[in-house]
Amino acid sequence: MLKPEVESLVPGQAFSRRTFVKTALGSAFAAAALPVTAQAIKTDFNGLTAGEVTIASAGFDMPAYRAQPEGGSKLPVVLVVSEIFGVHEYIADICRRFAKLGYLAIAPELFARQGDPSSFGTIQELQAKLISKVPDAQVMGDLDATVAWAMVHGGDPKRLAITGFCWGGRISWLYAARNKQLKAAVAWYGQLVGEPNPLKPRNPVDLVDQLDVPVLGLYGGKDTGITQPQVEKMKAELAASPNPNARASVFVVYPDAGHAFHADYRPSYREADATDGWKRCLAWFQQHGVA
Repeated sequence: MLKPEVESLVPGQAFSRRTFVKTALGSAFAAAALPVTAQAIKTDFNGLTAGEVTIASAGFDMPAYRAQPEGGSKLPVVLVVSEIFGVHEYIADICRRFAKLGYLAIAPELFARQGDPSSFGTIQELQAKLISKVPDAQVMGDLDATVAWAMVHGGDPKRLAITGFCWGGRISWLYAARNKQLKAAVAWYGQLVGEPNPLKPRNPVDLVDQLDVPVLGLYGGKDTGITQPQVEKMKAELAASPNPNARASVFVVYPDAGHAFHADYRPSYREADATDGWKRCLAWFQQHGVA
């Protein structure tokens, strides 16, 4: 496999809401995520086919960001599920990092029916006006459509994985209980428990017995939103389940990390923990026959 080639942005360079310009999917940072720190990683396009594609899903043309080695076929596929900010530059860069390693990595814009997540200026506004209106059932169907698209565009149907960050971490747990074609899932600090509602009727803790693949959970010990008691509850449910995939699931908790410790464009980024988590993610995929 190819070694990922990454480079930092120019030291001291930062982006603010004033400099934000929305162009193609994945080519800029979401407004609510700004300002972007100078440590943000930038992966080049050399040797890759990368950019926006369109996926037909239940009568809707859903945009997605795809990256894969040029001319590749029968490639391992990884679904990359975004945070609440949608498929902005950070998520596109993660796709390119996977593509440098030989994957077909694809990140569908799962909020597109409800609106453009990149256009909201604050996290609070984004949550209230867009994220809260996105049904889990819609997301699951769109992920199914993404898998179908990938399999006719160079993907190997026998080597499918999913990984997601924050909002996408929760979705990764849910999808691990839906698609029997999956080989592995990695959830980065995704919500585990919560009050059900019509759009989110079940949470990961409710689906332990239905997991079709083992899940690797990467969490921060100082995350104030996803607390350690919640993590311990999930771990206990997994351990007590009759489902072998639940019992084979693993949590790694980084004691000094908070939420979004992998997000290299944000102050929450912890390089050592993010690097370790990335290595564990790749090893998890390899262990379960994806790579």
